[in-house]
Amino acid sequence: MPTKKELLKSPIQHLDLKQHNVVPLVDAMHNMAYSARDTARAANIYDMMLRDTDCGVILCLAGSLISAGLQKIFVDLIRNNMVDAVVSTGANIVDQDFFEALGFNHYIAGDEYKYGAGDADLRELMIDRIYDTFIDEEELRICDETTHQITNSLEPRPYSSREFIREMGAYLAKNGKTPQAGGRDSIVLAAYEKNVPIFCPAFSDCSAGFGLVAHQHERQGKPHVSIDSAKDFYEITQLKIANPTTGLLMIGGGVPKNFAQDIVVAAELLNERKGGKARGDIGMHKYAIQMTVADSRDGALSGSTLREACSWGKVDTVYEQMVFSEATLAVPLIVGYAYHKGSWKARSLKKWATLLNQPAAALA
Repeated sequence: MPTKKELLKSPIQHLDLKQHNVVPLVDAMHNMAYSARDTARAANIYDMMLRDTDCGVILCLAGSLISAGLQKIFVDLIRNNMVDAVVSTGANIVDQDFFEALGFNHYIAGDEYKYGAGDADLRELMIDRIYDTFIDEEELRICDETTHQITNSLEPRPYSSREFIREMGAYLAKNGKTPQAGGRDSIVLAAYEKNVPIFCPAFSDCSAGFGLVAHQHERQGKPHVSIDSAKDFYEITQLKIANPTTGLLMIGGGVPKNFAQDIVVAAELLNERKGGKARGDIGMHKYAIQMTVADSRDGALSGSTLREACSWGKVDTVYEQMVFSEATLAVPLIVGYAYHKGSWKARSLKKWATLLNQPAAALA
């Protein structure tokens, strides 16, 4: 059996979209069929979002994306004002992005491991597998403990996931985990420095959850830190109310997809309580793109179409596009097209985190 060192020797390399101008390729795909034409139309819609100065762009991340080599793309989106908020699974933000920001890597797994033949041996070596990618479980435990330390440093009270993740960014900056100090760039750090809010609606379902569990176990009967999921929902709903024109760039589906879509309904309900109409006053998401490998036949959310979301009053159908493709193929084409078209150069961030950092009374 190979040793742990032998297995963890080839780190995943994150794709740099700045080095690959895909505009001619994607433009040519407009004249093709099937997924090629869908991908080209999605790329155009994302470019439209960036050219629409009224539009607030929400990036949704589900699936194992950072471990797959897409981290740098999402960092560049944040650093170049191409997204205004992020809604993600906790795994992408904590177990993968923050994990790499601490100095750790994901590794390429050999083809012989893809389908589970060596999983029992990997368990003995404390190596975790995501299809054809390896992670050192011992390093993940350090990530768990780091979130535990961050939790212990906070004032005992309920936090939104956005507030907690901002503290993770502050930790990286304070402890020299930055490119300027010889460390790495990351989604958490870029969002902290650019004041872009990150929401993880199921935040305990990741390494941060282990840190929070340890924290609350130590403080039985005493004030402690907790994550308030309702506060998450309330905060991101405030963004929709403050910025009615919105667009969704969704990779995968699941909780981030539903959370970001539901803010339209939540905003309408709050508007109704102020004397407005239940539907129509706020406006659906004007633009929406989803990249997914799920389909709609089982009724599950990840494969439900954006046109189906229109029936719920969440997504308009004029500028929407489903792209049935795996993320590592579709993201570089769609995002790379918008990047090299350059519309983002004239765009300003919505500075939504500044809005959310106001006292709660100011949001009412």
